[in-house]
Amino acid sequence: MYYDVIISVSSKTHPLRVEQMLRKHISKIDKLSIHNIQKVKLLSSELAYERAVSLYLKLRMLVKEDESYQPVRAHLRGLIKRYEQDNWTNESLVADNQVKESDPAESLVQAENEFYFTRKELIKEKLKENGLNQNDLAQILGHRKGYMSELINGLRPFSKEDIVVINRLLKIKLENLMPTFIKQDRAEHIKRTLNTLSNSKIKLSNEGFDLQFV
Repeated sequence: MYYDVIISVSSKTHPLRVEQMLRKHISKIDKLSIHNIQKVKLLSSELAYERAVSLYLKLRMLVKEDESYQPVRAHLRGLIKRYEQDNWTNESLVADNQVKESDPAESLVQAENEFYFTRKELIKEKLKENGLNQNDLAQILGHRKGYMSELINGLRPFSKEDIVVINRLLKIKLENLMPTFIKQDRAEHIKRTLNTLSNSKIKLSNEGFDLQFV
């Protein structure tokens, strides 16, 4: 079973609904985003572990440009090492549910990284088409250069206002700017509820993720 579900934002979605979705997404900032990571004392799941590894690798290049990232990367390395020691060192103690959790968690993080990469390339392409670059966008949004780099690379979440500005300025669809993953327990609730609604015309598919609205 996968951990999250993707809900597409249709071009016909009512603006108030889009606003609600944006607010809900922004309000649930991942604790493993770069500005919160040093507050984390322990990784509690395979998903948290995979996201920590992903962030650790992303910071490898940024550290070469800005040494201030080094303490964050060092903290991540400690979290990752402790999780591996506590959960994967002794194969005889590895629980079945942990093994089942590992592959889906890795797949989800890979999907997130692909989304962030695609979004970055799309923003860069649209900026170039309009005679602008990343530093120009930073000025437009009122961000410093380093902060803009973190946003573009998915190390920090864009604010709702940033997403709306980029959407209107560069004509990039909202579904290409905001990751629309939601928790698996919510996805299961949606599935169960839809099965009880006899008049529902919503159809679910199993393409790529456990559940996906089409």
